[in-house]
Amino acid sequence: MSAPLADRLRPKSLDDIVGQRHLLGKHKPLRRIIESGTIPNLIFYGPSGVGKTTLANYIAQKTNRTFKKLNGTTASTADIKEVFASTETLMGINGVLLYLDEIQYFNKKQQQTLLEYIENGRITLIASTTENPYFYVYNAILSRSTVFEFKSVEPKEIEKAVYRAVDFLAEEQNIDIDIDDKSVSHIAVACGGDVRKAINAVELSVLATKELDGRKYVEYSTVDELTQKSAVRYDRDGDEHYDIVSAYQKSMRGSDPDAAIHYLARLLEAGDLPSACRRLMVCAAEDVGLAYPQLLPIVHSCVEMALKVGLPEARIPLADAVIMVCNAPKSISGIMAIDKAISDVKKGKGGPVPRQLQNMHYDGEDNQNKGQFYLYPHSYPDHYVEQQYLPDALKDIKYYEFGDNKNEQAFKKYWDNIKNKNEKTD
Repeated sequence: MSAPLADRLRPKSLDDIVGQRHLLGKHKPLRRIIESGTIPNLIFYGPSGVGKTTLANYIAQKTNRTFKKLNGTTASTADIKEVFASTETLMGINGVLLYLDEIQYFNKKQQQTLLEYIENGRITLIASTTENPYFYVYNAILSRSTVFEFKSVEPKEIEKAVYRAVDFLAEEQNIDIDIDDKSVSHIAVACGGDVRKAINAVELSVLATKELDGRKYVEYSTVDELTQKSAVRYDRDGDEHYDIVSAYQKSMRGSDPDAAIHYLARLLEAGDLPSACRRLMVCAAEDVGLAYPQLLPIVHSCVEMALKVGLPEARIPLADAVIMVCNAPKSISGIMAIDKAISDVKKGKGGPVPRQLQNMHYDGEDNQNKGQFYLYPHSYPDHYVEQQYLPDALKDIKYYEFGDNKNEQAFKKYWDNIKNKNEKTD
């Protein structure tokens, strides 16, 4: 069985690698390192399908090193030792470049074993990860490596790879292959920044096209059918998940309904209904809060409806709720108040509950001032009476400050009037 087209179509120069111009453009650091021929241990960090494996393979060829590839999900310590053993054979006479894909799946012991073998310089390590290496890679390996971040590839760059793939297949199969610009553009956009996915889409489209008189004309309908949903790049346990849910909530907080709906769509297309619902409710409480408290039960009802009907219909009440949150006035006075109070509690600030607020206790004979002395607010005008509620150590603290929105300012005016009236009476 032949290898996938993405593996057969290897670049002949750095300029053949699409995207990553911030790393591989002229006079960029990684390009200069590669062209020097002296390759240090490297860590490539970024989403899948953006050229990490391709570049590692190219570096091995360029520096005349034996290329060995392991995957962190399946490789064992024995596999690492086997790679090291190859450095003592004719295959390793110029050195071995070990490409370790998904290094984040190596546990600490495996990474420590790996460290032993790269210390003496006989193995050059290029590790790749889709997760933040500063969280997942052993510090000793990080300190001996240089990290380069790879980005999703822009559609215009991916179009170059699509045309190269078509030309490669035409030459490989010895036929003419026609594909229009609309289809090329669709593949480039639908792959979601993943070059490998785009190239594989080309291969599938060509395979699904009939040959007539030594020619294949790839129709747009074929391309469209084979690239459905391929633009959804999402891993619920990875950085991409946290980036999307973060952007989703920040867009609602920033009152941008178009952006918020976009990120909601990405969550729903990935089937992540729980994250879409949870962040929506959090945002309604945290960012709208007391500026429009009537919104909280509305959002809760929309979420309940979405969870009951499920996808795809869930998109309708969620979209309504997201737009309402975006357009609602905002206030963080509630969260600021509770966070400040929690901070004091964690610092041990507090003290006994004032006697007038305590549950009724039995007064011993030694108590010279018997009684609870609680003042029941409903027994007073406007249902308010001045008394101390906070512990003595915090009696003058202010946790809540009225927000500058219409709703809280109305509350402020109401209570200022009552409290001022109460002071004059005293």
